[in-house]
Amino acid sequence: MDQTAQKTRRMLAFTDEPWFSAVLPLIFLFVAMSLASPKTFLTTSNIMNILRQGSIYAIMAVGMTFPIITGGIDLSQGSVLAVVAIVTGVVIKDTGSIFLAVTAGIAVGASVGLLNGVVISYVKIPAFIMTLGTMRAMRGVALLITKGSPIDIKLPSFRFIGTESLFGIPILVYLVVAVALVGQFILSQTSTGRYIFSLGSNEEAARISGVKIEQNRIKAYLISGVCVAVAAILYISRLGSAQPIAGDGYELEAVAATVIGGTSIMGGEGSALGSIIGAVVVALIKNGMVLLQVSTYWQSIIIGLVIVISVTVDVVRKHWASLRVS
Repeated sequence: MDQTAQKTRRMLAFTDEPWFSAVLPLIFLFVAMSLASPKTFLTTSNIMNILRQGSIYAIMAVGMTFPIITGGIDLSQGSVLAVVAIVTGVVIKDTGSIFLAVTAGIAVGASVGLLNGVVISYVKIPAFIMTLGTMRAMRGVALLITKGSPIDIKLPSFRFIGTESLFGIPILVYLVVAVALVGQFILSQTSTGRYIFSLGSNEEAARISGVKIEQNRIKAYLISGVCVAVAAILYISRLGSAQPIAGDGYELEAVAATVIGGTSIMGGEGSALGSIIGAVVVALIKNGMVLLQVSTYWQSIIIGLVIVISVTVDVVRKHWASLRVS
C-alpha cells in the first residue's frame, strides 16, 4: 500500500509545480473558444496571431516574475516600454544602425530597472510606490521626447524580426522561448535564483543565512528592466512605430500573466514557464473577445475572474500538496 501511495505521489508530482495552476484555465479557454468559434479560432493564421500578440506580454511577464517572487512588483514596465521604444526608434532613424539602437534600448531598460532596485533596496521605499512613481515619470519622459508624436520605423531589416516567420512559426515565438529558458535557468539553476526565492520566502532568515538581500533584490529589478527593453524592441519591430502611449496598461497584463502562471503575489514561489503560460491565457482571452465580438470592456472583467480562479486553484494545489506530504 505504501509503494502504491509513493508511486501515486510521484505521478502527481507535477501538480506541485507553480505553473500547474495556469494549465487548467488555458485548456478551458482553448476548448471553449474552439466550440464557440471553430471556423475562425481554429485556424493557423489565428493561432499564430495569438502567439504574436502574447509574445510582448510573455517577455514582460518573465521579467515581472523576478520582483514578484521577492515579494515586490514592477508597475513601471508599461511606461519603460514606451521610453525604450522611443529611444530605439530615434537611434534607428538617426543612425540606421540596428546594433546601436538595440544597445541603447537595452541600456535604458536596464538603467531604469537598476534605479528601481537601488532605491527600493537602500532607500527602503516600498516597491509599489517606487515603481508607481517611475511609471508616471517615464510616461512623462516618453511624451517629452516625442512631443506626443509617433516615430515611424521603416527599416526592413529591423522590421523582419517582428513580422516574419521561420518554418511557419513567428520569429517572435522563438525569442519568447529563448527568454523563458534563460529566465527559468536563472531561477532554478543559479545561486541568484535561489537567493531571489529566499527573499520572498523569508527575508529575515535569508539575511541571517548570509544572503546579500539588497544586491539580489536589485538583480530582480534589473532583470525586469532588461526584459521590458527586449519586449519594447520587439514591439516596435512588429508595429513599425514607436508611440509615447505604447505599453499603456501593459504592466497590468504582465502582472495578470504572472499571477495566472502560478507566481505567488506574496512572494517566494513562481516560474518563468508559468508566466509564459499565463501570457498565452491573457492573449487567448483578448483574441476570443474579438472573435466573439464581445465589448472590450468585458476583457478586464474576464481577466480578473481568471486571476481569481487561478489563485484559487493554486491554493487548492498547495492544500493537496500538504496533504500528500503529511
